Amino acid sequence: MINAKDYFEVGIKFHGHKCPAMPLGLRAGAAAMNSLGVERSQDKELVMVVETGNDHAAGCFVDGLMTVTGCTYGKSNIKKTYVGKMAFTLIDTKLQKAVRVQLKAEFFGKMLQSPFVLQRKQGVLPQDIIANITDPLVDGVMNRAEEEFLAISPVFDYHFEKTKGTFDTDLCAVCGERVFVHKLQTVNSEKVCIPCAEKANK
Repeated sequence: MINAKDYFEVGIKFHGHKCPAMPLGLRAGAAAMNSLGVERSQDKELVMVVETGNDHAAGCFVDGLMTVTGCTYGKSNIKKTYVGKMAFTLIDTKLQKAVRVQLKAEFFGKMLQSPFVLQRKQGVLPQDIIANITDPLVDGVMNRAEEEFLAISPVFDYHFEKTKGTFDTDLCAVCGERVFVHKLQTVNSEKVCIPCAEKANK
């Protein structure tokens, strides 16, 4: 079983400040992993499709998800759909199974009325909000029962096609920079990078 508390300190360090949303990501990610019966992704064993956008709290939530699941932008096994929901689907690429987890609407609505969020709305940076406001919220997130704030779907079949990565590169004929070959485009019979191709097509 994955315990979100084991990842709390590294999550705070990675995220950069203490807030309630990053721990929510830790808890939600751990719940999804436990539902699937999987370990943290070392490579691309897991893939995550996140429904958040770039709004406040959404990014913090995703940092928690990345910390606990090992799905990261560097490994390219996490994708955002930008639909503005605090929800995600975690996919086990080996067994072709998945689970969708979301914050319960009533719980999240109440969180957005918290003193912490009211301070954020006034422009106070999260690291500048006093511990007396932040700590009880964070402790509450880390210690409450999953069923109080998470809606976890049954595990379902998910067809996931793995794509093969490439280690082959070539030089752009225009700028001379080295590019992975699958991103080179043909312009005037020459292989060029995407930025140079876009300039040529203007």
